Amino acid sequence: MTHKFYGGPLSLYSGKARAYLDWKGVDYEEILSTTEVYKTIIVPKVGRPVIPVMVTDDGETLQDTTLIIDHFEAEIGGPSVYPDTPKQRLVALLMEVFGDEWLVIPAMHYRWNYNEEWVYGEFGAVAAPEASKEDQLAIGRERGQTFKGFCPILGINEQTIPAIEASYEALLADLDRHFSQYDYLLGSQPSIGDYGLIGPLYAHLYRDPASGEIMKRLAPRVAEWVERMVDVQQPLSGEFLPDDEVPETLVPVLERMMAEQMPFLQRTAGMFAAWAEANPDTEIPRAVGMADFTVESVTGQRIAPPFSLWMLQRPLNYYRQLESADKSAADEFLSTINGALAFQNFVMDRPLTFENFKLILH
Repeated sequence: MTHKFYGGPLSLYSGKARAYLDWKGVDYEEILSTTEVYKTIIVPKVGRPVIPVMVTDDGETLQDTTLIIDHFEAEIGGPSVYPDTPKQRLVALLMEVFGDEWLVIPAMHYRWNYNEEWVYGEFGAVAAPEASKEDQLAIGRERGQTFKGFCPILGINEQTIPAIEASYEALLADLDRHFSQYDYLLGSQPSIGDYGLIGPLYAHLYRDPASGEIMKRLAPRVAEWVERMVDVQQPLSGEFLPDDEVPETLVPVLERMMAEQMPFLQRTAGMFAAWAEANPDTEIPRAVGMADFTVESVTGQRIAPPFSLWMLQRPLNYYRQLESADKSAADEFLSTINGALAFQNFVMDRPLTFENFKLILH
């Protein structure tokens, strides 16, 4: 039996997992997440309609891209997407959090404010592949409204949109400079950080036609990196830069993360700690309220998701278990990143684990 990967071309996180599976040389079959597949397979196995879901050849069900990746990292030998040196590993883990949990903001903005009609057709084609174009569009409008409705709670509105676009275009410029010198973030092979970035940058911002045109025009080398990531020519090839080198071209990207995402995550952690104190025996919700975030000097509000804290624990736990020379190397590197103290001194009173498809207090 082959591994079965339930996903879809529109799905941000399917894009992340698929790119990894192809590079790792995993033998899998991708199955489109139609309405029927959600009803008969995904919801019965996971408890809610979510993709991607991997059912391994021995019948284990995995949900969440990070867990899918870590499963196959453990199962399959050869090069790992996790660098084994301290600075590169830390940067790769940070970039995964930045891509997975922050770039969803521009990804959703450009999808729903630049590509709306096209997306409805795509939603309908996935939900009902055999239906006529007219029926697909009608089905797509119905399904798509739910996703479009996420934009306001993600902080996307008339006041924040100019800042979101300015920040995204600046990020594209920084990444374009980096990819003019390097094939991937940390050398000639992809890291877990590349996979964090590829979800939003491919599935929404490259693949959706209007935003894809913007990327190709403003940052052609980013578009070429996307193409390398999703059209894998040589699985399990390449290497990380020697001597634990982190390219200087990544410094502005990390500084953007520290300035935009880290203060928001610290607010979220405070809100979550208060929520957990008041609700000791309650299932953890998708959000614990609305928290302020600031992009390009413009402040808005968006949902405060505990899941983002679980993701941040990965680089935090890695950083905090470093010792002696490795710790010194990481600290010396972080001292070159403006705002990095927000990460180094991050306060998370209530650690989380992800078990049986949901978050629980550790």
